[in-house]
Amino acid sequence: MIEALHLLAQASFPFPHSLLLLELANIAVSAALLTFSFAATALFFFRRRVRERILLYFALFCFLYAVRMLAGCTLVRTLFHQPNVFWVYVIWVITCTILVPFGLFFHQVMPERVKKFALWMVYAQSIFAVFGVVAAAFGMSQFSLDITNNIVVLATVVVGTSLLFLGAADSDSRSNREARIFVAGFLVWAVFIVHVNLLHLKILPGTNVEFVGFFVFVCCLAYISLNRILSNEQRLFAINKELEIARRIQSSILPQSVPVHAGLDIAARYSPMSAVAGDFYDFLPIDEKRLGVLVADVTGHGVPAALIASMLKVAFAAQTAHADDPARVLAGLNHALCGKFEEHFVTAAYLFVDLEKGILRYAAAGHPPLLLFSKKVGSAVELEENGLMLGLFPEAAYSYAEFRVASGTRCLLYTDGLLESSSARQEEFGKSRCKQFLQENPDLAPAALADGLLDSVKAFSNHASGRAQEDDITILVLNFQ
Repeated sequence: MIEALHLLAQASFPFPHSLLLLELANIAVSAALLTFSFAATALFFFRRRVRERILLYFALFCFLYAVRMLAGCTLVRTLFHQPNVFWVYVIWVITCTILVPFGLFFHQVMPERVKKFALWMVYAQSIFAVFGVVAAAFGMSQFSLDITNNIVVLATVVVGTSLLFLGAADSDSRSNREARIFVAGFLVWAVFIVHVNLLHLKILPGTNVEFVGFFVFVCCLAYISLNRILSNEQRLFAINKELEIARRIQSSILPQSVPVHAGLDIAARYSPMSAVAGDFYDFLPIDEKRLGVLVADVTGHGVPAALIASMLKVAFAAQTAHADDPARVLAGLNHALCGKFEEHFVTAAYLFVDLEKGILRYAAAGHPPLLLFSKKVGSAVELEENGLMLGLFPEAAYSYAEFRVASGTRCLLYTDGLLESSSARQEEFGKSRCKQFLQENPDLAPAALADGLLDSVKAFSNHASGRAQEDDITILVLNFQ
């Protein structure tokens, strides 16, 4: 191949008509390959929802092969004032390195059971690429380099074929279908490669049109890449549709409005970090003077946490009979949740309000403390009465604290997403800022207070500039008049 390139580089103008047509055909195929390469690169970087690395491997493979074809064209060489040895070295460097994106693409389309073996093949190809480039730079004979390259290419074909047979058991998988298309295109290319070798051995007459077979192979790779993108798009659409349904279901299990009681104003704010979340709150209205309030946080995020929150709603509705005893409420929730899941648990806080007697009863299960603000005193204090998290220990016991409230008292119940929201410097919002906000805004209505606190957290965490919310946030404000 190298000797042929030397001869082609020394050809003089004007070209024979047949050689000119062949040169133009090579340039046309190279232009098509470069177009494929740039299109695949653009698809990878501009389709943010679905980023398939197979597109990058395809783009790099097409780009390298196109450049190698152009470097072998006399018409292209005449545009640049470079010695023949430069073009020979460029072609050799690409010959060494082009196997790497080829191997990476091959690894992506292989069935799962043989992927690790395909990866070892890529490692070997990478080692050869480094060796070939360095050896040529230090003057190793071209004959020895060509022999080494032929051995590596032959080994790649043998190993790749073996892996295809090993992965054939996954006959119904997408990977195996892609592998069959890959093989079909490669076999077409192989026929043209054999034809080229027979031409060099003077066994067959004719012209080197190996680039036609390669173009067919590239079209097969393009089909695999586009098919994978479309499949992932369809899968992503289906997932988004299911998440939207899950979001609507979760919204339906949350209270659609807050209870209305004389002498008590309530505001609730719920800010999930994703379509579905693990935070949950609910109310147990007993009569006009008594009310139970629950706020809970399921570990994790997404659909699993939302399903557990749905279970929590059913379990909470069954606690009406002893809603005035926070310890029994939490024990009942724990009993209902234990054994239902393994990798999750629930933190919760329950507040019983008795407006007639002017008392509050509070109990929690591994939850952040209740913040209690007294307008008369002008300061906010923490109230903590914690037991074990829900859903882990069937025999867990809980206790509650009871205290009196006066007019102007304000309670803040929340999930840990409020406290743990962090700034760009990884500093948490924390309890001290919550207390400060309560103390600086004693006259705000509960709804305005909840909105203001949520806005403060978002500003602190710089969510307005696109920084993602790190956890679900739920806020409940109770104001006693």
